[in-house]
Formats: sequence, C-alpha cells, structure tokens
Amino acid sequence: DVGLLTADAAITEDVSLLFKQLSGLGQLYGLKKLMHSPFTLHLQLIAKIKREEEHAQAGRPCGIDLKINAITEPKIIRALYSAARAGVPIRLLVRGVCCLRAGIPGVSENIRVRSIVGRFLEHARIFRFINDDNQEIWASSADWMERNLLQRVEIAFPIEKRVLQSRLAEEIFDIPWQEDMIAWDMQADGSYQLAPREDGKLRHPQKRLLKVIRSIARPKVTQAT
Repeated sequence: DVGLLTADAAITEDVSLLFKQLSGLGQLYGLKKLMHSPFTLHLQLIAKIKREEEHAQAGRPCGIDLKINAITEPKIIRALYSAARAGVPIRLLVRGVCCLRAGIPGVSENIRVRSIVGRFLEHARIFRFINDDNQEIWASSADWMERNLLQRVEIAFPIEKRVLQSRLAEEIFDIPWQEDMIAWDMQADGSYQLAPREDGKLRHPQKRLLKVIRSIARPKVTQAT
C-alpha cells in the first residue's frame, strides 16, 4: 500500500472541506485537486480515459496503467474498451474481481489483465495516465466498482513530484509487469493462466519489491577516514 504525507495547501484545504462534508449533511463541490465520489470521481475518471483515447487518435503518446482490487462498473469498462479500440495500450493489475475481458479481437486486444496474489494482501489503488507524456499518477481509496464510485465517499489524490512518480511507476507497475514474474494473466475467454518461462525460473513481484524497499531503507555506512 502507499502512504504519503503532504504540505500542499490545495490538497490539505480539500481534505478539510471533505471532513466538513462528512460531519454535515450537504454536498461538496469545488475541490481544487482531489477527485471524490459520489460526486466527481466517476465522471473525471471516464474523462481521463477518454482523453487517452483522443491522444491515441491524434497519434500522441498515450496509455493507462492501473493497480486495483476490482473492476465492475459498466461505464468505466465501456470507456476502457473504447480507448483500447482506438489504440490505447492498457495494463490492468486487478487482484480480485474483473468484469472486463482482455484480449478479445476487435474489442480489447490492447488490454492486458494480470492478477498477483502473494504473501501480502495488497490494497493499493493507483492509476497512471500517460497523457501525451504529461504523466498523471493518482492514488485512491476507491476500487472501480459501483459502490465505491457512486455510493460512497471516496477520494483520489494526485502524485505530482517527479521523483515520487518515478518511484511509483517502478514499484507499482514496472516490476509486476516484468516477464519473469509469477502472475496470472487473463485469457480472452476470461480464464487465467500462469505461463512458466522456458527456463522455469520465476520470481514473485512482492519479493522483488521487498528487495527494492530494503535497499532504499538500509542506512548507508561510510568508512571513516
């Protein structure tokens, strides 16, 4: 999971307004940086998917990466299908239920779905939109399900610092999609297949990630001179 602290005034003001909404009875509009359900998150996610589709149609860099627990919301799924047909490469790390079908000719050939289950019950929800090389990465409390997007109060917040974006891109997306990782890939018929490499050597993404985190957390020892 992802935990970050921020002193960004726009985000902290949004959070303050959000808690005021939770303690009151009124609706909440006009947040500066947060996307929130059941008001704006669903519509803004569809708009961002549509934007990637427009980039693809114009020949600009595009792509969608997603790490999430479940995808079931029909309008989101239709938007992803439409983007895929336009040529947007889409990679979905969905640990649990996925009502979208990957690899269907003429519908979702540009979509890959992978499920990773291991020692840790991962719960992160991270979205990445390539956006004509103006990359956006969002962390969220919401799965892409009806109850999260349309019936609950949930938020998504932007990761704006480039150094954090690079780290999340590597740890959340690049490592799990390496070809020598233990993972279950969805087939066009909806089944999942664990395809071993020819040399039989596979690594688990969570173990690989632990090594990366340990290398970051390990204190550097300098030799006294």
